[in-house]
Amino acid sequence: DLEKTCAHLAAALEEVKGYAARGKAILFVGTKPEARVAVEETATALNMPFVTHRWIGGTLTNFSEIRKRVERLKSLTAQKERGELSVYSKKERRDMEDEVARLTRNFSGVVGLDRIPDALFIVDPRHEDTAVREALKIGVPLIALANSDCNLKEIRHPILANDVSRSSITFFLDKVREAYKEGIAARALAVKEKEAEDVREAKNEDGVKIVA
Repeated sequence: DLEKTCAHLAAALEEVKGYAARGKAILFVGTKPEARVAVEETATALNMPFVTHRWIGGTLTNFSEIRKRVERLKSLTAQKERGELSVYSKKERRDMEDEVARLTRNFSGVVGLDRIPDALFIVDPRHEDTAVREALKIGVPLIALANSDCNLKEIRHPILANDVSRSSITFFLDKVREAYKEGIAARALAVKEKEAEDVREAKNEDGVKIVA
């Protein structure tokens, strides 16, 4: 139903734009092969967090523990870059490098996520069932690209479309990217206007006449 798809898409994009305009963080999730590249590219372009390898249980519901593992990744990576792993034995270095590889695979997309995200954007909520359950449990809103066979009642803003085709996923994520960037631009404009208003008010308080 093209009409229904367009209506849902418009609502979802307006929501995304609103999050950006308010400076909110969206965690992008798409772990199936068809979604990984588009999800990572979209999130990276927006400087947003993402999960494309696999959803680690507790990413939302045990966030403090996930942050500990992220900090471990950051610490080991820094040590490796500074050449500090050379003081360890060959076996210890190999074990630590294996740990870095594993942590990077699981957590590299959420290194910059220092708090619970304000929303999740999910490609195929049925495939990402664990992420959906965690988000619902703690009240994180869901926006999703979903086929009609998904449980749409759980999704605040579903985009009803093909969530299997790479081209379809890329098309809709491009729309999401554009909407978020529009929100960023709106936020920047609002900040600029507020600064200008503050200057005008300050001049008025100083008795300087402002000419419109």
